[in-house]
Amino acid sequence: MPVESERPVPAASPVIGEAEIEAAVRVLRSGRVVQGPEVAAFEEEFSALVAGRHCVAVNSGTSALHLSMMALGIGPGDEVIVPSFTFAATANVVRLVGAEPVFVDIEPGSFCVDPDAVAAAVGPRTAAIMPVHLYGHPAAMDRVGAIAERHGLAVVEDACQAHGAAHGGTPVGALGTIGCFSFYPTKNMHALEGGMITTADAETARTLRLLRNQGMEQRYANEIVGANVRLTDVAAAIGRVQLGRLPGWTERRIANARFLDAKITGAAVPPVAPGVRHVYHQYTVRVSGDRDAFQRRLDERKVGSAVYYPTPVHRLTPFLKDGAPDPRWDLPETERAAAEVLSLPVHPSLADDELARVADAVNAAGAAS
Repeated sequence: MPVESERPVPAASPVIGEAEIEAAVRVLRSGRVVQGPEVAAFEEEFSALVAGRHCVAVNSGTSALHLSMMALGIGPGDEVIVPSFTFAATANVVRLVGAEPVFVDIEPGSFCVDPDAVAAAVGPRTAAIMPVHLYGHPAAMDRVGAIAERHGLAVVEDACQAHGAAHGGTPVGALGTIGCFSFYPTKNMHALEGGMITTADAETARTLRLLRNQGMEQRYANEIVGANVRLTDVAAAIGRVQLGRLPGWTERRIANARFLDAKITGAAVPPVAPGVRHVYHQYTVRVSGDRDAFQRRLDERKVGSAVYYPTPVHRLTPFLKDGAPDPRWDLPETERAAAEVLSLPVHPSLADDELARVADAVNAAGAAS
């Protein structure tokens, strides 16, 4: 058991340092605080992370996904294939444009969408596929992309948890028609709040810029119906600082994950598919038996943990049919993952002794199960 003097090991630890504070103050003093030079610079610098694609900054990852649906013209009568094992925003944005999510199962190893399930779900109303690079592990984009090409479908990458991840040497956000990132405080990098949309198509990028700014490129010259989902320059300045730190933080996350891989015996450690770069937004193990009791044992040792996600999206209230899960969605791997997953501390702020405490706590909890 831990001694009283031991500090808790948090499941996540957002970094807000002096450089971020100084960047925010600098922008506030400049008076240019919304959709100004900091946003433009952030977009240009983020482009290097996604193989030079056009980048459009918005106020959240959810807005990035939502505007992507709008820019692709997806709406009533359309279907979008999505995993159910994800955060609700993935499916919410499909409903927000009047389309319907078609839920498919995941691969047991990567926790990402199963390409065979995707292929089986394509129908006459399918407009797009939205793979999620869950926990920082890229989806099988080679196979998903081949399915999309065969049927003439758009691919919207939900890369909100996967900054710097790669599949076959190509960074996520540069593998589909559009890529979407989040800068929420617990992500691998943040801007306090914000999002980024990436695309290789210049016309799509222009449409996205119109959509984020009330349909205007020139003030009061509205070209289309848009929204106000702009990113502030304060957020962009913080994001630029974080982006500069991302490579080092990513290497630390990977090193932390390798340490845990080698030390943990009390739970099933996360596998990594060949040819991918997993950036460990979450280090997610599988727990057999009573997960709640397992978590309580970690809590007793002051080791944080979290469940992402306890309820598959197709079982959430907005997606039920007549008060029950739609019988079309038979997703055994999704159900199993939701019952077994547990995410452990892996963030770059962890000290070596804290990592050792995580592994020891997991092994002790597993031995007691």
